[in-house]
Amino acid sequence: MTPRTRRTLEFILDNLVWFMLLAILAAFSLFIPNYFQLGIFANIIEASSVLGVMSIGLALVIIAGHMDLSVESVAALSAMTVGILFCSAGIGMGITLEPAWIMVPVSLFLGMLAGGIVGAINGFLIVKLRMNAFIVTLASYIWVRGIVLAVSGGRSAQDLAPAIRWFGIQRLLGLPLTAWIAIFCFVAFSFVMAKTPFGRHLIMIGGNENATYRAGIKVNRILVITFILAGAIAGLSGWLLAIRTSGATANLGTGMLFNAFAAVVIGGVSLKGGVGALPGVYAGVLLLSSINTAINLMGVQANFTQVIHGLLVLAAVLLDALKLRLRQKLA
Repeated sequence: MTPRTRRTLEFILDNLVWFMLLAILAAFSLFIPNYFQLGIFANIIEASSVLGVMSIGLALVIIAGHMDLSVESVAALSAMTVGILFCSAGIGMGITLEPAWIMVPVSLFLGMLAGGIVGAINGFLIVKLRMNAFIVTLASYIWVRGIVLAVSGGRSAQDLAPAIRWFGIQRLLGLPLTAWIAIFCFVAFSFVMAKTPFGRHLIMIGGNENATYRAGIKVNRILVITFILAGAIAGLSGWLLAIRTSGATANLGTGMLFNAFAAVVIGGVSLKGGVGALPGVYAGVLLLSSINTAINLMGVQANFTQVIHGLLVLAAVLLDALKLRLRQKLA
C-alpha cells in the first residue's frame, strides 16, 4: 500500500461520519417530501443542542479510556435543581433575583455545580479508590435519578423564570441561542483537545495509561478533572433541557444516554480509548437528529422508533469494531 493510499484511507476513516451525514441528508431530501428546507435543517441543529452538549462530556471520558453512564441522570438533576429554584408553578419555589438577568448565570452555575459534584464523586471513587468506572457510573446513574425522584416526589416544576426562558426564545442568524451554546462548546473543546497539553495528555492516557504515567504526566489529576468536566458539562445540558421544556420532570432526559453513546461512537471515538475528535462527535449528533427528524416526518410509530434507536446503538458498536480492525491493518 502506497503512503498516499494510506493517507487517503486514514482521512476517510477519520471523517467517515461526515460522509455518512451528507449521504443521509441527500437520501432523505430525495425520498421524503418537504425534507430539503432550511427550516428543517435549522430544526435539526436546534434539536441536537442538548444531546450534543451531553455527548461532549461523555466523549472526553471515553477518549480517556473510561466510561460515564451517569450523564443522563446528572442532566436530570441539573434540570430539576434549576426547575425547583426558579420555576413558579408545580414544585417550583419561584425564587427571583434582581436584576432579573442575574438569574441566567446563577442558574447556569448551580446546574453545572450539581453536575460537577457528581463528577467529582465519580472521579474520586474511580481514580483514587481504583473502582471500576462502569460500575461506579452505573451506580451514579441509579442513585442520582433516585435523588431526582425523591426530591420531586414524582411531580414537576413548571413556568421557568422568563429571564432564563429567554434563552430558549431568542435567535441569532436563524438559530436559537441554545444551539449556538452547543456549537460554541464543540468549538471550544475541540480546540482544547487539539491544541492544549490537557487534550494531548488525555488522548495519551486513553492510548496507554501506564506509559503516560511513566512519562511523568499526572494521570490521576487529569482523570479526576475529566470526570468533573463530564459532570459539569452534563449539568450544562440539563440547564439547556430545563430551558427547552420551561421546567423539569422526574423522568426528564430518559433515554438520552443511549443516544449520546451512539453519537460518540458513530462520531469516531473508539471504545478502546485514545482515539476520537469532537467535530466527528458533533456530526454524529447531527446524524441522529436527522434520522429522528425523518422518522417524525414519516409518521413512524413510537414503538418502531425505539427499535430504530436500538439498532443505531448496535450499529455504532459494530462500526467502532470495524474501524479498529481497519486501523490495525493500516498500522
